Amino acid sequence: MNSYRRTDLAAELDLGDREGIAESTESLYGFEVSEIRILTDTASRRLSKPRGRYITADIGKLWLSSDERFEAAARLISEKLAGLATELVGHSPVSLLVAGLGNRRITADALGDETCGLITVTRHIKPHRELYELLGGREISAVTPGVLGQTGIESAELVAAACERVRPELVIAIDSLCARSTDRLATTVQLGSSGISPGSGIGNRRSSIDRESLGVPVIALGIPTVVDSSTLVTDALEKAGITDYDEPLTKVLENGRSFFVTPKETDTIVRELSRLCAEAITLAFS
Repeated sequence: MNSYRRTDLAAELDLGDREGIAESTESLYGFEVSEIRILTDTASRRLSKPRGRYITADIGKLWLSSDERFEAAARLISEKLAGLATELVGHSPVSLLVAGLGNRRITADALGDETCGLITVTRHIKPHRELYELLGGREISAVTPGVLGQTGIESAELVAAACERVRPELVIAIDSLCARSTDRLATTVQLGSSGISPGSGIGNRRSSIDRESLGVPVIALGIPTVVDSSTLVTDALEKAGITDYDEPLTKVLENGRSFFVTPKETDTIVRELSRLCAEAITLAFS
């Protein structure tokens, strides 16, 4: 993929040769769900994605939808989340850490932080057995590490420190993603079984948060909220049937001075999608 065509979504990758890749699609609760499995190291290197499962649900503009459709989307994500967790851990996990990544002061990047604020954490009430069991009997904790520019500490380092203390069976890392197509902005949910590299979609790759760095399985839960301006231009050109770019246009696209675009109603979108993620996690692990 060209440097100016950025995306965090496996569903937007040009898969090319299908060797080492498995694909499937299904309809669930009225939503289209696709899955890409990267099975070999060769395929992983070709796509610049770690081996694992990438589940993509096309949920549409939920902030404009009915309550019934919102609840259906939450059930869908919770079922996929619970299934992925059981596969990675070997059983339904009884202790998990939710890591809300991103910069809370930038609305489009606040999905993880806002989601953590809506989750009912239970680790601290475990000694109160009756209340603990009433809330599902799962040991849930949450951390919002912020970003390197705020703390001077890598998000991965703070999450690793929390893991060392809390010792969860599973980590769920929630982050805002970057899309290639404007059609996918805030309308797609991606679940990944191989963790996450915060900022990779905007060319600001930080230390990975994955099984290797934390010692426990990591599920990445993300929703695209921004698109690179150069990627936006190429996407529009492709929709118009223009795929061959002359040298001046290529230089403009590759000059590294692009910016990131987000929907005008991002505050509403992030608020509703944070609620969606929190409800999905609650349904999956309560």
